[in-house]
This record gives sequence, C-alpha cells and structure tokens, in this order.
Amino acid sequence: MNAVAPQVTDDDAVASGGLLAQIRAARVYEVAHESALETAPLLGARLGQRVLLKREDQQPVFSFKLRGAYNCMVQLDAAQRARGVIAASAGNHAQGVALAAAKLGIRATIVMPVTAPQLKVDAVRRFGGAMVDVVLAGDSYSDAQAAAAQLQAEHGAVFVHPFDDPAVIAGQGTIALEILRQHPGPLQAVFVPVGGGGLLAGVAACIKALRPEVQVIGVQAADSDAMARSLDAGERVVLPEVGLFADGTAVKQVGALTFALCRQHVDAMLRVDTDAICAAIRDIYQDTRSVPEPSGALALAGLKQYVAAHGAGDGALVAIVSGANMNFDRLRFVAERAEVGEQREAVFAVTIPEERGSFRRFCAALGRHAITEFNYRIGDACSAHLFVGVQIASRDEREALIAAFRAQQFDVLDLTDDELAKLHLRHMIGGRSPLAQDELLYRFEFPERPGALTRFLGQLHPDWNVSLFHYRNHGADHGRILVGIQVPAAEQPLFRRFLATLGYPWVDESAHPAYRLLLRS
Repeated sequence: MNAVAPQVTDDDAVASGGLLAQIRAARVYEVAHESALETAPLLGARLGQRVLLKREDQQPVFSFKLRGAYNCMVQLDAAQRARGVIAASAGNHAQGVALAAAKLGIRATIVMPVTAPQLKVDAVRRFGGAMVDVVLAGDSYSDAQAAAAQLQAEHGAVFVHPFDDPAVIAGQGTIALEILRQHPGPLQAVFVPVGGGGLLAGVAACIKALRPEVQVIGVQAADSDAMARSLDAGERVVLPEVGLFADGTAVKQVGALTFALCRQHVDAMLRVDTDAICAAIRDIYQDTRSVPEPSGALALAGLKQYVAAHGAGDGALVAIVSGANMNFDRLRFVAERAEVGEQREAVFAVTIPEERGSFRRFCAALGRHAITEFNYRIGDACSAHLFVGVQIASRDEREALIAAFRAQQFDVLDLTDDELAKLHLRHMIGGRSPLAQDELLYRFEFPERPGALTRFLGQLHPDWNVSLFHYRNHGADHGRILVGIQVPAAEQPLFRRFLATLGYPWVDESAHPAYRLLLRS
C-alpha cells in the first residue's frame, strides 16, 4: 500500500543524509513535546551502570507514535486531505492518527485488531472524536492491515502506514535528536523497542549520522522477532504467528524501508521473554512510579540483558520507554511474573516422605528464604508433594536450594523456567484422580476475544471427555488453557487430525514430569 507522496525516495531515505534532513524538518512539536530523559537511580545502582529512560510514555497519547503519524499527515495536500486517511494499528499508531485527524480536520478510518486492548480502542475514539471511525478486524496487526487494504481499495483513502514510510520514520527519528541534545556526554548505547521497525530505523539513522560511535540496539519480544529474524536471514521474513503479550510490537513482517535502514545502521538485536518484560515494567515503576505497557518496557529488558552479558561500561545506556497504554487487568499477570523474570523467585516441586520430622527438615533446608507460595497435597501413605515458591537473590541461591533439598534426600523438580508450572500447575496442585484414564494433557493459546473459548469447546469430539481444565484470565491479549482429554488409544489418530485443523497453537504436555508427579493418577 502506498502512503502519502514522500519528500524523498526510499533509496534516498536509506542514505543517512537524506533521512537526517527529514528528521530535522519533521513537524512533530505541534502535537508532541520533547520528552524527558530521566535517570533510573535504583536500577542504575543495581546494575553498576548509569541508566537513562527516554519517557515517550508521557506524550499526550501515552506513546511516541503521534510523532510519525502527525508528521506524515501534516504533509498531505488539499486533494489528499479531502480523500481522508485510513490506518491499521494495534493501538498506539491508531491514537496518533486519531489525534492528528482531529487537529488537522481530516476524516480517518482506523482498523484495529479485535484483540487490541479496550483501553486503546476507547482512547482512539476519544482522541479522534467525530473525525474518526474505528473498525475492529482480525487478531493481529497484520490481519488489521489486510482489512485496511480492502477498505482503501474500496474508498480511495490515503493509507498512513504505522512504520514503513519516510515521513513516519522521520517523525520517530526526532526522538534521537532529543536524546543526543539532552545527553551530550559519553553515551554507550541506545536500546529501542521494535515491531515493524519505524522507531528503530529513524533512531538508528539519526544517531549513526551524528554520533556513529554510539551503539543502537533493537529489542524484540522473543515470540514477535520479525526484525531479528529478517536481519539474520538477510531478507524480510514473515512470522507464521506472533505473541500478543507485547501487542504494540506484534508484527508478522517488518517494512521494506525499515528493514533496509536497520540493516544499514543497527548494531545488534536482542530478544527478551515475557518474564524479562514483566521485570522491566516493575523496574520502571520502582524508579518513576509510572507503569509502561509491555512494549514500552522492551528496551529496558534488553538493556538489562545486555549488561548481564557484557558488564557495566563507561558511557550511559538509554532505554526508550515507548508507551504506557497498559490495561489495568494485565497488572495481575505482570506482578505474578516479574519476580521470576528478575530471578528473584524460584519455584520447585518437592517430594518429601510422609513421616514425622520430614516437614521440619524441609523448613530447615529453606533456611531464611522467604516463601512466596506454598501448596501441599498428601500424595499417598508414603509421600507428600509440595509446590513452593521461594524468594531468592540470584541463580546461585536457586542452585544452593536444590542442593539443600537433595541433601535431605528429597526429590526436587526445578520449575522456575517452566511455562506449564507458572501458568497452570501452581493453581491446581492436588488434582489427582483415579477416574482420569487415557488422559492426554495439552496447552492451548487462543486470541482473547468473545466466543473463542466456546468455539474451542464446540470443536471437541463429543466422545472425548474433558477430565481436567484450567483457564485463568491474565489480562493479556491471548488466553491460555490447560486441558486434560480422555482419548482411547484407538482414537488418537483422529485426535491428531483434530489438532491439525483446530487453528490454535498447542503443546503436548502429557509427558511433563510435574504433571505426572502432581496431577496424574
């Protein structure tokens, strides 16, 4: 899809000079303000490194996206404005387009995925007012983009791309100009969250043109790493699935222009998991008393990973806090996972003899560690199974606890990095049943949208009994369920065909050791 007629060609934009001129001329301050570059003293002291946070979460739409959207739309001529604009977005770009549409008096249709947080949908309608129509379509940004392309073909509106447009990239690049102006001293690296690549492309091109010694490092969620994979492959790749926890960067394919710019200017890419993102959200809260959205904390999660791998350096490290459009309900999930992400909680399944003195020996093995969670269920006349969360200060303490348990002749499973345990088993301990014959255990993920769970249940064969089911709303954009299904051996080929046509990601957990220990009869 073509956006507005750019001031320079794509080939010119790849050249640092051409894009730098556009960045310097970008008209962003009619809606945005120069965001603060703040020290993170608590985190910096812990890392032994000066850490600075670029606070784009404090913009009027609570993200950086209004810079690129407005810079693109303000350049439309009268004929283009009369046609109106159309955009596809998971939320933050949509808010920028909505604000620009209201300020410039341009009609806008904004297509958002059904999985977009309600907070962002409501904000788009509030910022755009009567100038904006919101259309919900698909489960991801890529789905919304396809729907927007169809609407554009039907109505002839101008497409305002969220990342792959020179004017949009130039608008985002003004953040780099501000960082270099605000911190003229030694600067080691700038960490940038990445979805489609517009922010990273603009920041990298600007910094490499003005301060080439400064590293520019992109950070992606491990389950939405289209840019990292593309740079590794030397060409743009399309992800078959994207994770939806960091919804603001959940893009299946990066832009052609952003890929070219990042390939030329970016020093490295890092991938971080959900627990690391949750820990970074907490770090930002502790230093600023503000709560970023998951994508907004990506850069800091990458910064911490970088310091852990390379140690502290001489220059400051900057993380761009890109947005704060956080659903309140999601905070429960974030708080639950932050301790593990920070390596401050270890989770174990421990089997102790059902005899006098065993529990006392277990407590002695714990020492002075604080218990964050404790579940107990008698297993049989000979043994008892404990599910325990323990506060730790480092991975070494985790290993020491395992050694202490084993010294007492206790069997122990380390579940700290186990997704099944963290999402489900910790809420289900003690569910053994002698009736659960022929039971298979599967994890499924599905978009958290009306009817998805009912659709899943409706597709199950009526002869397959559900013997175990766990679902918990985490406030995220995709639901996670754990299902025990009784499938006789003769029907398992039919069951495998069912899985192939279901359309949801799944993981077979039937052989999982914690399941067999704690739930399997």
